[in-house]
Amino acid sequence: MEVFFYIVPLFIIAGAVFAAVSVTGRSRQVGRAWNSGFTAEARCLRSYTTTSGGGGSSSVSTTRHHVYEFVTRDGRPVRFEEKNGPGTIVEGDIVTVFYTPDRPEHATAHAPARGKLAASTGCALALCGMVVAFCVFFMVTAHLMFAAEGDFPLP
Repeated sequence: MEVFFYIVPLFIIAGAVFAAVSVTGRSRQVGRAWNSGFTAEARCLRSYTTTSGGGGSSSVSTTRHHVYEFVTRDGRPVRFEEKNGPGTIVEGDIVTVFYTPDRPEHATAHAPARGKLAASTGCALALCGMVVAFCVFFMVTAHLMFAAEGDFPLP
């Protein structure tokens, strides 16, 4: 039964590390798109929301999605979807998108806000770090508790 005190925190740590890698990757993609200097006019093809949560005592979380289409400077049509876009953009609107020529499908319609991007990425990484630290603390405490009871020898 004590093995659950190690397995469950390890799964939580794996989830936190995956979230940190995902947040960092998307942040780098958006930063590269802003820094590339390549922009295009894109049309919003679709705008929709998804909801999650709401079961029992959890709150409902709503995410806005936008599907954009634009043509790169070399004439290639590109369609991409972006989460958490502005609520003021609706189907048919024309927006400026930022993209890199080598990966235009990783474009963004978010206006450059480097400070906001850095702050949100830093907060997300800090939260992931706190989750990992708590799980490690929990596992060490559990190990010491079990060792004191004689179930596990201390190394």
